[in-house]
Amino acid sequence: MNISTIVFLLLSLMAVGSALMMIISKNPVHSVLWLILVFFAISGHYILLNAQFLAVVNIIVYAGAIMVLFLFVVMLMNLNADTEPIKNYRMQLVGICTGGTLLLLLVLITNRMDVEQLVETNAGNAGLIKNLGMVLFKQYVLPFEISSVLFLSAMIGAVVIGRKEEPIDQNPNS
Repeated sequence: MNISTIVFLLLSLMAVGSALMMIISKNPVHSVLWLILVFFAISGHYILLNAQFLAVVNIIVYAGAIMVLFLFVVMLMNLNADTEPIKNYRMQLVGICTGGTLLLLLVLITNRMDVEQLVETNAGNAGLIKNLGMVLFKQYVLPFEISSVLFLSAMIGAVVIGRKEEPIDQNPNS
């Protein structure tokens, strides 16, 4: 076994173990923290695939911004045992059956794949930021500019919607 295989297996064990702990944890804050660890393991997989840009974006966007948002929401909800819904064991059984079916499908698909050929075809400079920038600014410059104008209009719309309006004076004589 080479070093990349060992690192892949360790990252996979970390991701699966953290995902299981996220599901098992009784405390919602701990579940969010376990999910952050899952995102870091996935970012490690992106680095192994030579997709550094995706790894950094995954850490910044998901593990940074979205998980902090989740954490604040969970902490502001003030969850306790009195507000928890009653457990539905039939839904848990459906979830276990669905998850088991998904796991079975993934195992069957993985056994039919030629992993060595897949790794060889994806190796190289495919995930580097330089290549992404060249494609983005040469082939897709018009959609990139249109999306930037769309984001600008969305920000302006959010400011206009969020702005407080001055109350209209009903009696002009006073």
